[in-house]
Amino acid sequence: MATAIPGENSRYLPIADHGLIGDLRTTALVGTNGTIDWYCCPRFDSPSVFASLLDSERGGSFELAADVPARTKQFYFPDTNVLITRFYANDGVGEIQDFMPVADEALEHDRHRLIRRVTCVRGALPFRARIAPRFGYGSEQHTLRLAHGQAVFETPSLSLALTATVPMEADGTDVWSEFKLQEGEHAVFALDRVGDGVAPRSCATTEAEEQFTATVAFWRRWLSTSRYRGRWREMVHRSALVLKLLTYAPTGGIVAAPTTSLPESIGGERNWDYRYVWVRDAAFCVYALLRLGFTGEAAAFMRFLTTSVCTCTPGTSGPLQIMYGIDGRGDLPERLLDDFEGYQGSWPVRVGNAAVDQLQLDIYGALVDAIYLYDKWGKPISSDDWDYVGTLVDWVCDNWDQPDEGVWETRGGRKNFLYSRLMCWVAIERAIRLANHRGLPADLARWQRTRDTIYRQIMRRGWSGDLEAFAQYLDGDVLDASVLMMPLAKFSAPTDPKWMSTLTALGNHLVSDSLVYRYDPQASPDGLQGMEGTFSICSFWYVEALARAGRLDEARLAFEKMLTYANHVGLFAEQIGHTGEQLGNFPQAFTHLALISAAFNLDRALG
Repeated sequence: MATAIPGENSRYLPIADHGLIGDLRTTALVGTNGTIDWYCCPRFDSPSVFASLLDSERGGSFELAADVPARTKQFYFPDTNVLITRFYANDGVGEIQDFMPVADEALEHDRHRLIRRVTCVRGALPFRARIAPRFGYGSEQHTLRLAHGQAVFETPSLSLALTATVPMEADGTDVWSEFKLQEGEHAVFALDRVGDGVAPRSCATTEAEEQFTATVAFWRRWLSTSRYRGRWREMVHRSALVLKLLTYAPTGGIVAAPTTSLPESIGGERNWDYRYVWVRDAAFCVYALLRLGFTGEAAAFMRFLTTSVCTCTPGTSGPLQIMYGIDGRGDLPERLLDDFEGYQGSWPVRVGNAAVDQLQLDIYGALVDAIYLYDKWGKPISSDDWDYVGTLVDWVCDNWDQPDEGVWETRGGRKNFLYSRLMCWVAIERAIRLANHRGLPADLARWQRTRDTIYRQIMRRGWSGDLEAFAQYLDGDVLDASVLMMPLAKFSAPTDPKWMSTLTALGNHLVSDSLVYRYDPQASPDGLQGMEGTFSICSFWYVEALARAGRLDEARLAFEKMLTYANHVGLFAEQIGHTGEQLGNFPQAFTHLALISAAFNLDRALG
């Protein structure tokens, strides 16, 4: 394990001080200081090339900034994922346009290009660049060849070529450049993956301009198909653009986040690898994409579920795993990067995710609900897929009544979590609806009997008289924000007296200025040290629950407050800390999915 240097946390930008760019296969985080401090190539889950976000000394980075004291601002080119970082200095104003062209799948599926276009828009400014890749999470040594305006960084597993329109010099196996631009002048840096049949190529100023124009057109053309016309169009569309960035185009899978091991608590151990596809996200993805009108993306995600998830070999915990690789693989072994200190010394840094082998019964409800929603609003279910649904539901009927690790993937032992029971009910209830609507064959008598048994157990043993609320687990007396899904999943009426009492209890004990904690780790130990921030998806669920309960003024205020916690370009991490800082992996798909759902339902309630 690497050791952090005391007092050196200024080496790390706040998590929120980043924008995201990508090409539908991988992404890069660009800091407000102009540094790319996270980039994996060629895929989301590939080893890192730049990872100074997780170790400022060993991780590697692509620094590019004005070479004089300057204020910075960062924003997205309107309606795109092209990121602009501006530098305001005494003698001029400059900007960096960062983007990754989206390759034509048929022609350039192996091409990965990251373009950084520097412009002086007023006066004159000096700039400096330092490109210091550290391949394989900093563990692979590389060689450098620098000639004719091109630098090639080579390792046995990956080679990258850097071309520039300004002179570059070598410093060991790194490259640096210093240059000055007058008003209206440009400089271009282009980083390409090469090898495996992909040849190096230059990137002249005119080619960068053409690719900038094409990339802007791609994102605007894609976003133009959105059907959302509500009150929060800018935030909803930014969330949609984030979800598209987190999509792995070859399979349609959507990663939970593009990063690993950004901490839920600075200096703590709650650090996980989120660069995989969670089955739990399924229903939320399909709902959000179809609601927005992105039927192609919804269809691609459903293909991922039916061709990858539904055809995997059943594991020890049942026919489904909780997550899969972006290519559909089920083997995601977890290991620790001992040489990385972690963000601000937050170790361990993990690659892979051991939670893949946990039993989490709620995922069955998520998957069947996704299939139900797609059958309803997208394309009718195929006979083969229905046979698979029947197999899943029969398995749920046999296995629902047992403890599991639960929705929050705790590592403190299995319990009879209420949310897991709730989603088992959803799995069976949605399958019954599908069978009745389409006239499909099913053992309806057994399914209905099991569904009703689960319902009665939740109402009898999930309700806590002491709390006057539904509890985290059966016969328990601890609150948990996951029960906010009860009215959202149509298990209980949003104005049912027991639910209204639960909503009040959650508001009194787990809500702080519209921000919602998942649970109290001291009251319900989860096997991990330290505390965590509020969980942003729960905060958006709370908005929906308030709106459905008719508490519209509270719902709208809570939603507006939540939007103020987004970063400067509208992105959310997984959690929000005590002073409003973003915590956890960034940006998180689940949070942006919940934002879209809350905006839709609040819009509808407000009329």
